Order: sequence, then C-alpha cells, then structure tokens
Amino acid sequence: MKALILVGGFGTRLRPLTLSVPKPLVDFGNKPMILHQIEALKAIGVTEVVLAINYQPEVMLNFLKDFETKLGIKISCSQETEPLGTAGPLALARDKLIDDSGEPFFVLNSDVISEYPLNQMIAFHKSHGGEASIMVTKVDEPSKYGVVVMEESTGQVEKFVEKPKVFVGNKINAGIYLLNPSVLDRIELKPTSIEKETFPKIASEKLLYAMVLPGFWMDIGQPKDYITGLRLYLDSLRRNEPSKLATGLHIVGNVLVHESAKIGEGCLIGPDVAIGPGCVVESGVRLSRCTVMRGVRIKKHACISSSIIGWHSTVGQWARVENMTILGEDVHVCDEVYSNGGVVLPHKEIKASILKPEIVM
Repeated sequence: MKALILVGGFGTRLRPLTLSVPKPLVDFGNKPMILHQIEALKAIGVTEVVLAINYQPEVMLNFLKDFETKLGIKISCSQETEPLGTAGPLALARDKLIDDSGEPFFVLNSDVISEYPLNQMIAFHKSHGGEASIMVTKVDEPSKYGVVVMEESTGQVEKFVEKPKVFVGNKINAGIYLLNPSVLDRIELKPTSIEKETFPKIASEKLLYAMVLPGFWMDIGQPKDYITGLRLYLDSLRRNEPSKLATGLHIVGNVLVHESAKIGEGCLIGPDVAIGPGCVVESGVRLSRCTVMRGVRIKKHACISSSIIGWHSTVGQWARVENMTILGEDVHVCDEVYSNGGVVLPHKEIKASILKPEIVM
C-alpha cells in the first residue's frame, strides 16, 4: 500500500518555530509531527510514503533519510512549483501512487494528530464498496468548519456544508482519506480543493463514505491547538501505552520525558508536559501544559505554563513564562524576566519583561 501526506506550505501559523524547520518537522510529543503519521502508516503495512510539498523539500528529505532506514519504509517527495490546493498534489503524484495492484491509497493532512485507526478504515472501505472513504470527527462548534452530512447507519455522505449558520450536524472532515486509484481520474493538474470540488462530486454519485474517528483528533497547525493536542495525545498514551509516561513524586498528571533529559531536585512537572532530548531542568522548576524541545535549559525556580519553548533555548532563574508564549530556536530569557504571551523569533535575548502578548523581533 502507498500513502500521500499533504505537507504543503510555509506553516506561518506556527511561526517562529517554522522559521527553523518546515512545519512537519516541528516536534510534537518529542518527535517530529510527520513521524507520528509515518509510523502509523508503516505499522499497518504501507510500504511507500509520498510527501506532497512546495517548500524546502531537501530539508525534509535529508531529515527523513535516517528514518527510511530505521523504519524500513520508502519516502519520496512530489514537489509543486506552484501551490496546487489539496487535490492538485494527488494529480501531480499520480505516477508515484498508481501501480498494477489497484489497491486504494491513504491521503493524510500533515497537521492532524489522532490515534490513526487505519486498519479499521481499510476494513470500512472494503465493506462499503464505494470509491472513497473519509474520516470524520465530532466537534463542539461545527460552525467554524465544513460539516459532513451523512447517513448514520451506512456512513454514506450526502453533502458538505461549509461553516453552517444553522445546525446540520457536528461531524467534520478529519483530514484522513482512503481512496481508490479511480479518484485520480477525477482530478486535473491545477489548483483544486479535494474538500470543495472532488469529494462533493463523488458524494453526488453516492460513492463517498465517512467513518467516525474513534479516539481524539486535533489539527495542531497553530499554537493554541498544539497545546490542546498535546494534552489529548498524552491522554491517549495514558490509555494505550502508559509505560511511556514519566512517574515519580515530582510528576503530576501526564508527562513525557526523554530518557536523556535531566531533572533537578524539588521540581513539580505536569500536567500535560513534554520534555525533549538533552534538556536540563534545574532544581525547583515548575512546568505545566507546555512543550520543552531538544537541548533547552530551564534554570532554577523558573515557572512555565501554556507555552512552547523552542530548541536550545534558555529560561533564566525565577523567570515566569506563560499564556501561549512561544520561544523560537535559541532564545534566551534572562533571570527574573516575565513573558505574558510573547512570541519571540529565533536567536534573541530577552532582557526586559513582555507584559502583554506581542511579537519580539
């Protein structure tokens, strides 16, 4: 089986982290976002993953070469010269996706994090005999999204309603698809939307089916949702692989700590924290609802909540970092500085407090 991951563009909503690496390589739960998907695909027998990309393909490929060997899966790029939307990239990668087997192929949106129940999706796809299957997820505020209206018992999709003003349903497209090769015959090589053009057409022929995604789902393409996604991901680890989570007197709730990280005396860590490789957390530090990426040093008695600390940054003694502060790569927050929602570009030193959310260049 093959899979296409829609990697797309610049990841502007996750800046300043995406100023250092392409968005799919930003760490989430101590590994690059895209690796969660590639590992899930490999686990169910996918042999080749194609990345549809229009930005920095060499950075992506150099990075993923290591994982090709480790995971034993072929990874290649299909590069757009102009943005092709969400369907155009399938037409561009047509030759890589089609072989003689006639097997369906997966398409995943690279921002989506979930439990990836791909085996169940294959069984569902085979059972309904349609042309395409999509995952849908239930949300509390469907008016922000495109809603999928479907026949509950069979999963047959009737129509899509974009940002509905009145309630038509609470299921939205979860960005995980399983498509027969014949779907590629419907897509032209030009900027096209799979959600607004291709799928409605298949639905009108009653060949599109939707499966409700079990477990959690989050689009982690922006900071607030990234932090929420981390909580849901760690919850899911607690249910499915609790041995991966940290334990101890200084741990509260779900915490993921890389084995190479060092944590000092008298810290209180959690809930919903990920601490990456090579991090040093000195004594008396308080961490909650945050991600601390590779090579970060957090000095004594600092307090960090609801924030993302980028690679190789430093947070000084008695500093306080909170309210969706995002530190880019190699940012140094001086001792006793307060950051209230500061978004700090890479390689900066912060000597004065940031009292209200702002971008520091």
